[in-house]
Amino acid sequence: MLEPMEYLTLETHRKREIIDITSRINRIVAASGHKGAGICFLNVLHTTAALTTADLDPGTDLDMLDAFEAMVPHLKYRHPHDPEHVPDHILSTLIGTALSLPYERGELVLGTWQRVILVELDGPRQRQVVCALMVEKQS
Repeated sequence: MLEPMEYLTLETHRKREIIDITSRINRIVAASGHKGAGICFLNVLHTTAALTTADLDPGTDLDMLDAFEAMVPHLKYRHPHDPEHVPDHILSTLIGTALSLPYERGELVLGTWQRVILVELDGPRQRQVVCALMVEKQS
């Protein structure tokens, strides 16, 4: 059974940054009141942002941003809107804009160091993440 979707609005503050949204997603899961198991579907509604999980030890966010920057070649892009942010679109596509995560007893099931992160690639902006919960069928 699919629960009603929740929309999470996030403000970013820099051109590129990583924002830990784990606590906010866990609040949505807990507020559902569902104590069983299910799947939390997340999707960022933008083409220059991404979602993933990561370890966020100090400095890891900056290491990831540096690595992302190095992954995309500096080419003569043909994007008619703004060729300078084509790398942002490419990175969004490579990292991904959606996640599916299990939850149980009102909380995401994550590894010890795993955090859910929004990767801002063309900020600062206001971003929306939609969260849909699929709950196990009650018998």
